[in-house]
Amino acid sequence: MATIATPAGSFRARRRAIIRLREAPIFLFLFACAALSIVTTVGIVLVLFEETYKFFEEVSFIDFITGTKWTPLFTSKQFGVLPLFNATLMIALGSLVLALPLGVLAAIFLSEYAPPGVRAIVKPVLEILAGIPTVVYGYFALLFIAPEILRPFGQNTAFSAASASVAMGIMILPLVASLSEDAMRAVPQSLREGAYGLGATKFEVATKVVVPGAFSGIVAAVILAASRAIGETMIVVIAAGNQPTLSWNPFDAMQAMTAYIVQVSLGDTPRNTIEYSTIFAIGALLFVATLILNIFAQWLLARFREVYD
Repeated sequence: MATIATPAGSFRARRRAIIRLREAPIFLFLFACAALSIVTTVGIVLVLFEETYKFFEEVSFIDFITGTKWTPLFTSKQFGVLPLFNATLMIALGSLVLALPLGVLAAIFLSEYAPPGVRAIVKPVLEILAGIPTVVYGYFALLFIAPEILRPFGQNTAFSAASASVAMGIMILPLVASLSEDAMRAVPQSLREGAYGLGATKFEVATKVVVPGAFSGIVAAVILAASRAIGETMIVVIAAGNQPTLSWNPFDAMQAMTAYIVQVSLGDTPRNTIEYSTIFAIGALLFVATLILNIFAQWLLARFREVYD
């Protein structure tokens, strides 16, 4: 039996149609914004790997990955990326060794110990470090960290991986501290009260309840800081030394992958040459490294994620 539309029902249907018509431009605008970000990412990847493919048409991939000499701008050209990769990894890990414990400890203080008035002052001051230009950190490493802090430990020059690591650790410290503190404050207060009810001290609550409860957020902060450290440019350009040497001594001058990209991108290297193509090969390696790091982070977060009601 056919239904007869009532005046009220037809009015609601017309109203819904008018609302959908008015929202259509908003939907299209938001869709265009999302599509633009996807198209931009795809375009970057296509250009990057197209130029990288041209590079590997002339250079063996095995030699690129396993070679220990990097001299593409010299007469005797060698394309072993291990010195650049080693420097990038050493500087990034060194910065995390400094930023991770200090950042987590600062987050524990702000979340569990600091009075509200102290937290309202300390946290913004700490986050000011994140707003300092990285070129300032580079010259800070060159003029203060190397001669004043690292010289007693055996550094004899102004340029080294260690000074770049210390400066980068200071740079990413607010990132680790702020995000970790937000994750700790998201842990329900009922868990703290239950631990206190069982006789736990404030330190035991912080280390055995709050930190494990916020573990996924802390991991996310560390992975984000590691990605920032791997892709950092100005600090390693100024403080690391720009010498592609394969060394395990952190007090030696080194050249990171991003520093080499800056060196070639200054305009002295002709386009459509093997020397110019090296920056795309290095960029592709950086892209793959950060992609693997993010995939690992997603797996780790899914494995240890805590969800509270």
